[in-house]
Amino acid sequence: MPDQLYSVDQVADLLGLHVKTVRGYVRDGRLKAVRIGRQYRIAREDLEAFTGHPVPKPAREDAPRHRRTEVTSVVQIDAVDRATMNRLSTLVTASVAHPRDGERVHVEIVYDEERAGLKIILLGGLDTTADLLKIIDVIVGERP
Repeated sequence: MPDQLYSVDQVADLLGLHVKTVRGYVRDGRLKAVRIGRQYRIAREDLEAFTGHPVPKPAREDAPRHRRTEVTSVVQIDAVDRATMNRLSTLVTASVAHPRDGERVHVEIVYDEERAGLKIILLGGLDTTADLLKIIDVIVGERP
């Protein structure tokens, strides 16, 4: 498995140094680095040799990984009167107020009264977003 590579900024954060100081160490040859494009990358092994002690792994490496899927939906509805807009926004926001299974959904609702247009933006899990789209479909499909 290849070494963990750190940017100069990450090394500066890990060592509590200024970025210019770390760049100086690299330019002076005191800290071994590889130049990739216009930036330096420092291998974990080289950083440990420089500091003389093990470098702690970033928290994200130790954290268990769980597969998560999200969807972003933009629903544009034309010819929407204010009453329908109020009903839709109330039902959609009430539906996401208490997330099920900890699945949070972010909702943005924008109404343009002059054009009678409504835009609903949903960002969240697949199941919850699908349920919200069904609610929207039922309300929009109703005849006044």
